[in-house]
Amino acid sequence: MSRIKLFESAQIRSIWLEDKQQWFFSVVDVVGALTDSAKPRDYWYRIKQREKISGIELSTICRQLKLPSPDGKERETDCANTEGLLRIIQSIPSPKAEPFKRWLAQVGYERLQEIENPELAAQRMRAIYQSKGYSPEWIEKRVRGIAIRDELTGEWQKRGVKEQLEYAILAPLMFAPVYAQQPAR
Repeated sequence: MSRIKLFESAQIRSIWLEDKQQWFFSVVDVVGALTDSAKPRDYWYRIKQREKISGIELSTICRQLKLPSPDGKERETDCANTEGLLRIIQSIPSPKAEPFKRWLAQVGYERLQEIENPELAAQRMRAIYQSKGYSPEWIEKRVRGIAIRDELTGEWQKRGVKEQLEYAILAPLMFAPVYAQQPAR
């Protein structure tokens, strides 16, 4: 499945890889969107060469995937998943890339704080749900549900459940009492 994403007014070609269960994006399209370069392919080549001198091989985080080109033909294109793309953006010396870099630095800093104090992660989760409009009651039920699920799956692991199929068989049993208590429609 191939799609076009928009960043501001630039088109970013993307493709969903079923085996990886993730989106991959055209690196050249992202470079073009963040640099306004007339030749984003050349710009991408220069970025790879500059980083290679520093000992970083950006090509290793890319995959060659067939994407539709402007002439309508499918051509091999350097593509990266979200994580790889964020790493590549760090290498782009452009004012348009700076907001992404600042955001990455902020997120990284927040995650380091959460490692030191896991309560911060719980507070962030609650704030995100609240910003999406969920009620405090719903949020608390969600948090309790996550804790119960973690405790239950931890117990399953202690008792030797390892395969995905085993979890798939046991998971409906976890919710059976909840469904039994719901009123009939």
